[in-house]
Amino acid sequence: MKALRADQKRAEMSDIKPEAVVEDGAIVGDGTVIWPAAVIRTNAAIGRNCTIGRWVYVDSEVLIGDNCKIQDTARLYGPSEVADGVFIGPDVFFINDRNPRAIKPDGSTIGRDSWNRQGARVGRGASIGAGVIVHAGISIGEWAMIGAGAVVAKDVEPYALVTGIPARRVGWVGEAGHRLLPESSGLWRCPASGNSYREGVDGLEGIDS
Repeated sequence: MKALRADQKRAEMSDIKPEAVVEDGAIVGDGTVIWPAAVIRTNAAIGRNCTIGRWVYVDSEVLIGDNCKIQDTARLYGPSEVADGVFIGPDVFFINDRNPRAIKPDGSTIGRDSWNRQGARVGRGASIGAGVIVHAGISIGEWAMIGAGAVVAKDVEPYALVTGIPARRVGWVGEAGHRLLPESSGLWRCPASGNSYREGVDGLEGIDS
């Protein structure tokens, strides 16, 4: 990934809007657009050809791959990792604390050094719908799709379609984003692409043609 440091961005990349806040030490790849009022913290890294919407917050130690689309007002708290080609809808929240407290039992404040942060991990090509809340430490498999408004409190398998509060798998989706249709026991087919998939103990996998 060819990337530019924060002190190079304004001069060399016209797609970082003047109203965006990109802190020193952040990295942004070529061709990425960062829209007004987005905040990219130091030590965050964003890949190439991404779109970062208005009012998006990308925390320190968040890593975002190439060709991702993150829509307005999403909040990604670190340390989280987002693979290539991920879609994140508006108002999505990545939570990074399973036991949130402002103070310790003795009344002293909890600082960054004593805070056990846990980020999310999102696999290649996955889609996260509007208003989804992703709990701390959750892994979302490649090409999975999370329905709008879901609360993801446990890991999501690759190609899984999950919805609800708490989120549960209600089907499977293929790379084209369409819900898969059952063909026979353990076999599924995409109505858009015609690709076939096999269901196993570890989730779904594509069948080589």
